[in-house]
Amino acid sequence: MKKIIWPILALLLILCACQPRATSVTILNGEQVLSLFTAKTVPAEILAEVNISLGANDRLLYLGSSIPLDTALPDTRSYTLTVRRAVALTVFTPDGQQTIQTSALTVGQALAEAGFTLYAADRLDPPAETPITGALAVTYRPGREIVVTVDGTQVRVRSAAGMVGQALAEAGVPLVGLDISRPGESASLPEDGQIRVVRVVESVALTQKTIPFSTRTELSADLEIDQQVLLQGGETGLATARLRTRSEDGVQVSQQSESESVVRPPQDRIMGFGTKIVIRTTTMDGETIEYWRALNLFASYYQPCDAGINKCHNGTASGKPVQKGVVAMVYPWYLLFVGEPLYIPGYGFATVEDTNGANTSAYGDTYWIDLGYSQTDSVDWVNHHVTVYFLTPVPANPGYILP
Repeated sequence: MKKIIWPILALLLILCACQPRATSVTILNGEQVLSLFTAKTVPAEILAEVNISLGANDRLLYLGSSIPLDTALPDTRSYTLTVRRAVALTVFTPDGQQTIQTSALTVGQALAEAGFTLYAADRLDPPAETPITGALAVTYRPGREIVVTVDGTQVRVRSAAGMVGQALAEAGVPLVGLDISRPGESASLPEDGQIRVVRVVESVALTQKTIPFSTRTELSADLEIDQQVLLQGGETGLATARLRTRSEDGVQVSQQSESESVVRPPQDRIMGFGTKIVIRTTTMDGETIEYWRALNLFASYYQPCDAGINKCHNGTASGKPVQKGVVAMVYPWYLLFVGEPLYIPGYGFATVEDTNGANTSAYGDTYWIDLGYSQTDSVDWVNHHVTVYFLTPVPANPGYILP
């Protein structure tokens, strides 16, 4: 009997060893959980046993990673497989928007699988590591190559910043103090990708400058007319100012004075002009005259038709003819002394009736008188300086300060 049992047991062991071993499989399909025992190890065959099919963009996960459907799983006692269904991912880019179907685990993985080349400087909202749990909208702004010129060197970076200032901060070249950028930090990134950082330095120095004094006149009854004395000496003032100098990249571009303040005001120089009139009598050329003023003037002569004049002028400013006894003065003096009687030694009595047309003589003298002669007079005058006497009576406006 024992001889019969042992061969039967051996045959049974051989038959059992030849049968494939069943493995416990758990399948997570959305909210559905399926469990089965199967001897199959190829994922596609396992899914077929429970009538699960995958779409073109669906995927099967094992141990958190995507696995091919036609490759056998490793030999183990149990499997947990996860069916991940594709969802719609709407991607907004500077060129427009597109919708992709994806079963990727994260936003970054979905974009990479869709053909997007992602860089660290790209902007994604939500970020690349965001898990995809359903339909999602993603804003994608790719970075651009930016060349920042600063301190004589060029820094090349990629940036997806919206404004120049943000791009500079990302490049590690923030604007400091008075620094400026071209384009400005609030401007959009330039099309050519070129940004220049200008290092700006402003320095302020304290400067001094003198303030010139003015000269003013005061009438003095203690002095005779045409006398003048210095009543008060002038003194320059002193002012301080802040001088602001601006340099860009080491080159001075502007300098301006600001906040000027007077430390010491200037003091006017005061000249005293006499107003006291003294009547005097003297004898000249045998003539006794009474005068109230005597001025040393340069005296020249003129006739109605002087040599070198293209046309003759017979009348004077007052309307009298040009003749001996008629004299001309510069226009401001003419206005003061028109009709006033004078005595000129070597010439005689005269009245102011004309203007001599210039503020200075041909010899450069400001105090100047022109002695008139008619065309038929015999001229015996040689141009020279002479004392001109202003005869009484004293006019109402004697012109204390001569113009």
